[in-house]
Amino acid sequence: MSSTTPATSTAQPGERAVLVGVELPGSSESVPLEDSLDELRRLTISAGATVIETFTQQLRKVHPALLIGSGKISEIQRFIEDEKLDLAIFDTNLSPAQQRNLESSLKVRVIDRSQLILDIFAQRAESREGKLQVELAQLEYLLPRLTRRWSHLSRITGGIGTRGPGETQLEVDRRRIRERIGTLKHRLRGVERTRRLQRRERSAVPYPTVALVGYTNSGKSTLMNTLTRAGVIAVDKLFATLDPRTRCVSLPNRELVMLVDTVGFINKIPHSLIEAFKSTLEEVREADLLLCLVDPTTALAERQIEVVESVLEDIEAGEIPRLIVPNKMDLAGSPTDYHYGGRETFPISARTGAGIQELLLAIASRLNQGKQRVQVSLSPSDTMILSFLYRRAQVVEETYDEGKICLTVLVTPKVSGQLEKLQRTTHANSE
Repeated sequence: MSSTTPATSTAQPGERAVLVGVELPGSSESVPLEDSLDELRRLTISAGATVIETFTQQLRKVHPALLIGSGKISEIQRFIEDEKLDLAIFDTNLSPAQQRNLESSLKVRVIDRSQLILDIFAQRAESREGKLQVELAQLEYLLPRLTRRWSHLSRITGGIGTRGPGETQLEVDRRRIRERIGTLKHRLRGVERTRRLQRRERSAVPYPTVALVGYTNSGKSTLMNTLTRAGVIAVDKLFATLDPRTRCVSLPNRELVMLVDTVGFINKIPHSLIEAFKSTLEEVREADLLLCLVDPTTALAERQIEVVESVLEDIEAGEIPRLIVPNKMDLAGSPTDYHYGGRETFPISARTGAGIQELLLAIASRLNQGKQRVQVSLSPSDTMILSFLYRRAQVVEETYDEGKICLTVLVTPKVSGQLEKLQRTTHANSE
């Protein structure tokens, strides 16, 4: 594999696919099979393929070699042959052996849910960082499945004294992939260092950070555009945007915050993606407040919140304060209907702007909960400190006493530390 191999999509334009879902014995999945397959259908369409038919099977036991029973395999194979389909997509993650055996039985390419999601990420990644992250996840997914790539060699060169070349080529390919994985991890460590420096610079200019999180297609990018005019792509597709965006937003109390748009979450998200996107998800972990967007037009809204909170726990962001924000209220009916687990919610429509002002007030109120009341006495010549306070703090009261300007301000702990440093610097320069 070349050292310059980019993240690649496995989908071909106009592919026709069959979907296969199974209900596993003793499964603890809280998403019904029908809803999980509906999401798989939307993922398939998002990847650019057409869904022709869906097959399901309730399993009493898992077949280690093929996952599903031989009768169902024959039924699916006949349909694929009759309809001349290109692809079979399984809603359940397949082992390398199962994937190889299913391809042999069905006579078409077989992929699972994880590979489909990786494919969509490969199509959507635009930044250098995003492409590196997706390629790393793809290669780590591919590595244990390499044997099927070279199965044709073992057939051609089979026999005593002729088994070597196939095995040699397989080992060469494995080594090249491992080398490429090492190169990608090294490059991503450099990206992580750059992101840490950027976060350190942002903390030196002490704006609070508010991160948008939520299930994919819940409207995060639309809200980002509404609040900041960021021009982020916002379409009705799963994972329409991957690369994070950061923009400045002014709250009603004149406080400025940094708003971060992040990649959406999804049920059964591949672990390799969470690992590869760790530097991107670090933006969530460093936030002061999370806005958890929910799509109330789906019956699975509660389950989607659970998925989001599960991923937040996985990336060690579970303790960060959050606001539950049901979006698309223009489509979902009365805002009084949104009470997820009895928690307070702030319904909005990012598309029409309804509820946005109330949300901004709620953000300001939540951020104010950690603020300190500080009194500052300044001379008229302390213009730098005055300018800083009016830009970074909430001025509660301003009075004048014997040529001094007396301010009472509300500041975050970050701003308080910056203010003390600025006062010390100004005082030292005046001496």
